Amino acid sequence: MKITLRLIVSLVFVVALVSAFFSFFQVDQAKTRMTRDLDRRSAILADSLQQSVASLGRSGLPEWLKQLVAKYERLDGVAVFDLSGNIVASTRQIGSRIPQPFPAAVKVILKKRSAGEFLDIDGKDIYVYALPLKTDGKITGAMALFNDAAYIDVRLREIWKDNLIRFLLYSFLSVLITVVVVKWSITGPIAQIAQWMVDVRTGKGRALQPAHYPRGDVLAPLVKEAANLAKSLSAARAKADQAAVRHFNTTSQWTARRLREHIRTELHGEKLIVVSNREPYMHARNGKNVECIVPAGGLVTALDPVLRICDGLWLAHGGGDADQETVDANDRVRVPPADPAYTLKRVWLSREEEKGYYYGFSNEGIWPLCHIAHTRPIFRLEDWICYQRVNAKFAEKLLQEIEGEKSPLILVQDYHLALLPLIIKAKRPDARIALFWHIPWPNPEAFGICPWREEILMGMLGADLIGFHIQFHCNNFLDTVDRFLESKTDWEQFSVTRSGHTALVKAFPISVSFDAVADSEISSSESSRLREQILLEMGFPVKYLGVGVDRIDYTKGIPERFKAIERFFEKYPEFIGEFTFIELGAPSRTHIKKYHDFMAEVEETADSVNWRFKTGTWKPILFLRAHHSHEEINRFYKAADLCMVTSLHDGMNLVAKEFVSVRHDEDGVLILSQFAGASRELSEALIVNPYDIEEMADAIHRSLLMDRREKRARMTRMRAEVRENNIYRWAGDLIAALARLRPLEGEHPEQTLASNPPGSPTRKDPA
Repeated sequence: MKITLRLIVSLVFVVALVSAFFSFFQVDQAKTRMTRDLDRRSAILADSLQQSVASLGRSGLPEWLKQLVAKYERLDGVAVFDLSGNIVASTRQIGSRIPQPFPAAVKVILKKRSAGEFLDIDGKDIYVYALPLKTDGKITGAMALFNDAAYIDVRLREIWKDNLIRFLLYSFLSVLITVVVVKWSITGPIAQIAQWMVDVRTGKGRALQPAHYPRGDVLAPLVKEAANLAKSLSAARAKADQAAVRHFNTTSQWTARRLREHIRTELHGEKLIVVSNREPYMHARNGKNVECIVPAGGLVTALDPVLRICDGLWLAHGGGDADQETVDANDRVRVPPADPAYTLKRVWLSREEEKGYYYGFSNEGIWPLCHIAHTRPIFRLEDWICYQRVNAKFAEKLLQEIEGEKSPLILVQDYHLALLPLIIKAKRPDARIALFWHIPWPNPEAFGICPWREEILMGMLGADLIGFHIQFHCNNFLDTVDRFLESKTDWEQFSVTRSGHTALVKAFPISVSFDAVADSEISSSESSRLREQILLEMGFPVKYLGVGVDRIDYTKGIPERFKAIERFFEKYPEFIGEFTFIELGAPSRTHIKKYHDFMAEVEETADSVNWRFKTGTWKPILFLRAHHSHEEINRFYKAADLCMVTSLHDGMNLVAKEFVSVRHDEDGVLILSQFAGASRELSEALIVNPYDIEEMADAIHRSLLMDRREKRARMTRMRAEVRENNIYRWAGDLIAALARLRPLEGEHPEQTLASNPPGSPTRKDPA
């Protein structure tokens, strides 16, 4: 910068000197030329008038001479003088404007020759040309012609003005060319070399790609040495990466420890920021005490160790009744409480915002829209306004946290925050943003129901990486973008380019943690012991147990499952009194009428089946409506002969993988809906159509009578799949893909939503 400034100042100074010199020379030349021309014209006119006015007396100048003076624009007047220099006759009151005797007239009479000079007469620049008058060879007086010379000064000022403009133009062009040349040939290549060396040193880009050397002949020696250094560093890093890969491959299973090592390799000390609606740690009041609760879910299991490694930040809605009591002045709290390792920042929502954003637009609009479960989505303008406002509130808090961070890594979770990537990208183009969508993505026709479909899509495409559970949902998303937005869809790279910004769309199948510590014989005895405990708690002995674990949601196919059990007893009555199905149902979103009504429907269906088939103390369906801990759920998983996952539409459904992961005895059968994402990976399950009651009833029958060896073979293969692709691998792949993105400083994505103030309606007509 200093070199460029010095060059600019030097160039401007030199241009100024040259311009001033040539301006002085040009002005002098122009003045001399115009004076000579004026003198010549005055001499010609004076000679032509000399004989006519030589004999004039004091009677005054004739009329024709006055007309002559008026005819010539620059001729200001004519005067005739006697030998003493006094006026004999004159035009236009010249006599009152000049002194008498007139020095110029006296001078030419004495010198007996004509002469011209500039005089200031009444503040006006006048060129006076005087010559002696002769009669019969004797000087009888003098004549003077007065010419207006103001035009000479005007012309000289124009020359100065023109040259000043030229100087400014030349200076601007010189500065511009200097800056361009210096940036192109010197500072640009130097900065490029420096950034290139930083990338080589920090390992950004990861893969060993052919080096693209910066331009610049002047810097050719530096480029050559830098290239050699880059090759050496790349070779060393490649060896280190290969060693790391060999180390990772020594253990087939991804664990929290392996994830930590992987994240250290990928992040290079950078901090990860996770944004989600649900917080990883919630403070709740229990009497007079405040307890810290870890909400159930695989997301916390996967990302909590990652944030601990990099001392990251988790931004989430504070929903606990004691959350505000435990944060500092900036709404932050270090977590986990026992061993603080990263920061949780809480966002506060009003009851109106939570109702419109969470219960309204997110769960009465987007949720049923994306889950094709034949539940009509509800879209209200006031909910959309709340949704925008809350997304903007999250963005405001996030922007405060990443201020000063270079190319921050941001992982946004789920459909609650679909607008957040675009809002952040508009303010921070250098941010690397991933959005993971945990629910299905429907086909374009279904998504077209949303009145604000374009806004949702543009908000999501603000991310650099968009993740779904399965490739089918990625394909649906690309089809939807292709249908509703003007953009370039690359089906080979699975990316969308819009307004100069490219978003990658990839599948990252989420999973569960996997515990492979138990021996199969020990596990079998444990399963038997747990079965006895559960049967004792039930109060009636049965030969077979089935289990279902669900959040009470209309997408989970619970009534269809109960009807299949009813049909099973109709077709196979020998199992009456021998088989009981236990449904562990967690109430959910009871503030929404649809969920409240659905809970009643589930209970009514269970009661109907029980009323029809129950005998004495035995019930075919035991519906346990409560929030159950992982430990309690695992008891039922391990004791059950079968587990039913009959989602009508689901992104993944981790219940299926949880059941498989805890069956260390390699026993039990999984009945899995073909519409759950898990069916793509757990192909050894009994895959059913949840709308086909007959098929599900037969699957229950087949499960209970399945040969022990077939059960073990199926469960072994499913456990190997879950072991290999567990929650830690999901987190490692997703975060590695995000970290490997190269930030583009000049990116300016579409800012349609960002330009609208939060809460302003951006209504679009539905298709």
